[in-house]
Amino acid sequence: SDMAVQSATAGGQPSGDQNFDYMFKLLIIGNSSVGKTSFLFRYCDDSFTSAFVSTVGIDFKVKTVFKGDKRVKLQIWDTAGQERYRTITTAYYRGAMGFILMYDITNEESFNSVQDWCTQIKTYSWENAQVVLVGNKCDMDAERVVSCDRGRQLADQLSLEFFETSAKENINVKAVFEKLVEIICNKMAESLDKQDPNQGVKGTKLDANTTQKPPSQQCNC
Repeated sequence: SDMAVQSATAGGQPSGDQNFDYMFKLLIIGNSSVGKTSFLFRYCDDSFTSAFVSTVGIDFKVKTVFKGDKRVKLQIWDTAGQERYRTITTAYYRGAMGFILMYDITNEESFNSVQDWCTQIKTYSWENAQVVLVGNKCDMDAERVVSCDRGRQLADQLSLEFFETSAKENINVKAVFEKLVEIICNKMAESLDKQDPNQGVKGTKLDANTTQKPPSQQCNC
């Protein structure tokens, strides 16, 4: 975890824009056509188009946010949902500190695939990667097939944060990224506390919490 914390800091950047305190690599994953690209465009450009264009391979956008007094540069990767791109996209999992795992509330199959995507995260990513489960297209309530309760139950079962969102209506898009940044920052602080023997009670308390979690839940999956 020490290496992961170091690689997230600006000091670890070999060149380019140094004007930030941390850089987090985030991935948006999920079945094809659940709205991953629209979600990213809404967050970074505040734009939305209903025309569906399938993402080829992988693409990313950069956005800088503030967390307290820290400038956090987010490198957000938008992955293709189709199976044929899977070997390309999973190669990008390794350095990711956070995942937005998305399904479409009007598409049962995309919801049923959540467990498989979780397994992909466990298999290919850093064990401390943080994950938020997102049920997108909540503006399409008339076509809804996955209830909010089912989404929340699955998130609880997998120990994930959960949001229902709409890229179209701009519902909870910003909140998802803010929560993901927050849980990554908390995880980093926890790792640092564990390494510092002078942290006293705070460090011990965090250790006590983490030891209660079985190792399989380390990636929040």
